[in-house]
Amino acid sequence: MTSTLIVPDVLTPSLRDEAVDHLRRYFAPVGGTTGWAGSRFERLAGGGDRPETADRFTADDLVAVSLLSVNVPPHGAIQLLETRADEFGELLAEIPHDLDLVDVESLPDGWAPHRLWEALRDIHGIGWVTAGKLVARKRPRLIPVYDTVVRAAVKPTASFWDALHAALRADDGALHRHLLSLRDEAGIGDDISALRVFDVVVWMHHRYLEPTADHAGRTGRPHGATTAGLRPASTPAPA
Repeated sequence: MTSTLIVPDVLTPSLRDEAVDHLRRYFAPVGGTTGWAGSRFERLAGGGDRPETADRFTADDLVAVSLLSVNVPPHGAIQLLETRADEFGELLAEIPHDLDLVDVESLPDGWAPHRLWEALRDIHGIGWVTAGKLVARKRPRLIPVYDTVVRAAVKPTASFWDALHAALRADDGALHRHLLSLRDEAGIGDDISALRVFDVVVWMHHRYLEPTADHAGRTGRPHGATTAGLRPASTPAPA
């Protein structure tokens, strides 16, 4: 069964100005204790997909996910950076870092990002939210950040990744183009992916409607509230 989601009104042309304002506020400069720390998620230390580190997890990636209010536990960090580094590196090497989700033809069960997400979930202390943010850090154009606030707003019927993929490709990519146009008007930089524009606009617009959200950062259960959305395909995804 095809997974679907609701595209929130804030991502329709009638609320364009509001969406642009959300982006400008979220990506405003961070200084001292002001600003949204999460706005540095994909840019910290040059980004997780920069060529020299695209196919391995680094300490910078662990700090980056902390900006979205999740943390990798100490023993998990050792596995990512040392004892299982080669294993995760091989999985990352299978995933293009210059591909947008909208350009992927299909998301099969054996899709490499799914397998990476599952492998991360095998690490004690890394939940589906943290696993998803780690994958999004390494492949920001291909994998979205997803949490309970976004989940409550878009209400995916099954896999969020599948549902967003379908929405982006519908109507000859109309939603994808709209997201890029919002990014360009907001002037936040063309290194910010369409997926991140979707995430930030929806999250900023709906964050006070989700009682379990951490409004200082980003926490929550993205794919679904139980193991049903766990894998970005049918369970809760990482927040």
